[in-house]
Amino acid sequence: MPRHPQEPDRATPAEPAPGGAVHPPGEDSRQPGPPPRPQAINDEPGPDAAGPAPAEDEHRTAMQELEDRWRRALADLDNLRKRHVRELERERTVERSRTAAAFLPVLDNLELALSHADADSDAIVEGIRAVRDQAVNVFELLGYPRHAETGVAFDPARHEVVSVVDDPDVEPGTVVQVLRPGYGDGDRQLRPATVTVAKRE
Repeated sequence: MPRHPQEPDRATPAEPAPGGAVHPPGEDSRQPGPPPRPQAINDEPGPDAAGPAPAEDEHRTAMQELEDRWRRALADLDNLRKRHVRELERERTVERSRTAAAFLPVLDNLELALSHADADSDAIVEGIRAVRDQAVNVFELLGYPRHAETGVAFDPARHEVVSVVDDPDVEPGTVVQVLRPGYGDGDRQLRPATVTVAKRE
């Protein structure tokens, strides 16, 4: 019986590698490592990249805006202060002029009384008394009423005691004499009245 030529031995299948991977015969059975990660094209720059971060730009812009507003507020405040000083000085000038103008008639009447010094003495006295009343009225119009009342209770806010007398006919602590009238009340007081009061028992 003829003999067939011997068939070549079939390749022995490769042994499976650990993990189920099959290596071709004749190659290193060691498992290769993972392939290197390719460099991303659109990767963001690292912290050492040039140029400020967007948040830093916004912070700088906000600080600059606040500084500009602060400087404008200081300038407005300085202008307001200067304007207030000018207006205050103008008001003072106007008030001085009004006060002086209010006393002009008093001065005119005093000069008129002096021009009649050789006239009847009673007429001169009456003229001076009229001038005095006119001046008192001017003070009252300016907000400083006259206080020269007697028979009223002593008030330390309106009276200044210079002497004390023993007067049994009046209540103790009563004003019995006004030596110098006072003008004004409270915060608008020019001076208190100088008085004599009855002694307290």
